Amino acid sequence: MANTLVYLLDGKIYINLTNRCTNDCIFCLRKDKDDVCGQALWLDDENSTAEDVIKQFDTFEPTSEVIFCGYGEPLLKFEVLKQVAKYIKDKYPETKIRINTNGHANFANKKNVVPELKGLIDEFSVSLNAPTKEEYDELSQPKFDTAYEEVKKFIKCCSNEGICVVASVVENYKGRHIDLETCKKIASDLGAKFRVREWIPNGYS
Repeated sequence: MANTLVYLLDGKIYINLTNRCTNDCIFCLRKDKDDVCGQALWLDDENSTAEDVIKQFDTFEPTSEVIFCGYGEPLLKFEVLKQVAKYIKDKYPETKIRINTNGHANFANKKNVVPELKGLIDEFSVSLNAPTKEEYDELSQPKFDTAYEEVKKFIKCCSNEGICVVASVVENYKGRHIDLETCKKIASDLGAKFRVREWIPNGYS
């Protein structure tokens, strides 16, 4: 297949909708690798439809969890994601669906997308990345100035809708340490759980 839109990792199905992103994080796996566990995630183009994704998805055996996560920000293809998530929920209602996101979706789509995903998405994992705008901008290299505030607002939108939301940070990037206690408090104040992801130099082996 020319475009890897769906792949298997650790017994779960992952969906790679796009390579576009509103961040250029200095610790992003795609800066150093062209694949995840041998599966190339750079897409030939950005024209894939929900039908294209579903066609690939149906070649896999059902798994307990499906994660929208690849070499880009999945919510930049919001309508495609919504259609695919609905298909999965209709066909496999017990399957957990998670989105790994940078939290810029509402800014990028010029609307609050979260209410439209209620009942389709079981969990959002949002990259908070830092305790301050200055550190966030350094680590995440966002393409617009209000990115850090948008992340926090997005986390709050998820919490307000009663959808499980986890704010995450990458710790120990090349020996660099984040103020984890401050990040944890920010997450808690926004109604989110908190997760620390240890930086793995080579990503998945």
